[in-house]
Amino acid sequence: MSSAPTVSSVSQPWGRREDVLAALRHAADAMTIVNIAEQLEVHPNTVRFHLDALVADGRAERVEPGRKGQGRPPQLYRAVAGMDPGGTRRYRMLAEILTSALAGDPNASAKALEAGRAWAGRLSHPPRTKLGVRASVNRLVRLLEDLGFSPQRRESDGEVQVGLRHCPFLELAEEARAVICPIHLGLMQGAMATWRAPVAVDRLEPFVEPGLCLAHLTLDAEVS
Repeated sequence: MSSAPTVSSVSQPWGRREDVLAALRHAADAMTIVNIAEQLEVHPNTVRFHLDALVADGRAERVEPGRKGQGRPPQLYRAVAGMDPGGTRRYRMLAEILTSALAGDPNASAKALEAGRAWAGRLSHPPRTKLGVRASVNRLVRLLEDLGFSPQRRESDGEVQVGLRHCPFLELAEEARAVICPIHLGLMQGAMATWRAPVAVDRLEPFVEPGLCLAHLTLDAEVS
């Protein structure tokens, strides 16, 4: 019967860093580079390279040597306590879970709208000076650009619109339009409210074309 693999059993280059981290996690105390190199049967420079990357990623940390004396003591390392920050993230799964739960609520659209407005308050800050209409629309376009909507300012029959050519949540929007689209509308409305802008985002028309959603704005003609 073959024995269980040890922390030094992974030989592929991409797995060596995990070997180093596993050695630190299995150790009772902090380890030196030489200790790790001997355990894994690799060159100390290889261990040093991977330790630097692990420290930069927040998965390992350097420990100050406790002893005093002549000569420079060897640097010690240990694994960072807590959940490994290098693991895979599943944010889309979380979004799908939350969206599905909200979609079953009879007030899903209203709650999504309020959620978008509340989130806008965290993304935007009141301006130092009062914004005019043009500055407000331009600022909204910049915010939507930063969020990945690929916005375009448009005018049709005297109405100002913002076309959205990209949806950051496209797959979810196709499955749960009653949740995702109100979040986007609430985000725009919340931003305008935070900026105390003389502009209102009245409604959002999803997918007026296969690659276009339209936000309809109402302007205060008395403000330049």
